[in-house]
Amino acid sequence: MANHNELGKKGEDLAVNFLLKNGYEILERNYTFQKAEVDIIAQKKDILAVIEVKTRSTKVFGNPQDFLKPKQIQRIVKAVDNYVTTNQFDVEVRFDIIAIVKNANHFDIEHLENAYYHF
Repeated sequence: MANHNELGKKGEDLAVNFLLKNGYEILERNYTFQKAEVDIIAQKKDILAVIEVKTRSTKVFGNPQDFLKPKQIQRIVKAVDNYVTTNQFDVEVRFDIIAIVKNANHFDIEHLENAYYHF
């Protein structure tokens, strides 16, 4: 597995642990629909959090959250619409980003709630 793939997997694992510690229930990991992949779908009370995990080894080229492209957002929204409809959820849907940056031998984690909107 390439180094960037290993870092991405590590980031998703860190994000799941972070969410669990903060009272979220993980419903799905790597949910796919057509060309989209949603990293994490989690629920906390009556909120369905759709979480894109962005992990970087450095901030030299920008913050991790800056690498989410409009086309990727469109695909995520379409996938989540399918997920909510298929599972007949009646909850508020929120789109979050968990930004993770490797800092020496630890990782800095930032949870950005309502990081983008589905319009």
